[in-house]
Amino acid sequence: MTTLTKWMPFRELDTMERRMQRMLEDIGFGPFTVPAADFYETDRDYVIELEVPGFEEKELGIEVSDHTLTVKGERKAEAEEEQKAFRFHERLEKTFERQFYLPPEADTEHAKATFAKGVLKVLTPKAPETAPRKVPIGS
Repeated sequence: MTTLTKWMPFRELDTMERRMQRMLEDIGFGPFTVPAADFYETDRDYVIELEVPGFEEKELGIEVSDHTLTVKGERKAEAEEEQKAFRFHERLEKTFERQFYLPPEADTEHAKATFAKGVLKVLTPKAPETAPRKVPIGS
């Protein structure tokens, strides 16, 4: 007797995605795990929020150079108690690096960062607008 089952295309897509990720990892491409991020602006600041669960504040670093903000994380190696055979692996690796390009109006000299509940928040103020000024021509 034949049994009818409900077709669930999203489950099949999820399975296909996981198989593709495993195939790419097997041939040396991946994992491409980077922290999830939000980048938005308010009236006064450009704000970047990164989810970095499992990392401690001292394991994170932030650098700004030429309006490029780079966030790095490096977790200390933990002793493995048992060998694991992952079915899938989506959590952040022991190290990551992520770059964000800030607009020219960003005042990178006054960037500030906070870290709470696994979220790193970087605030870069907007530089105040300056009025145009006349430049005298001299000899």
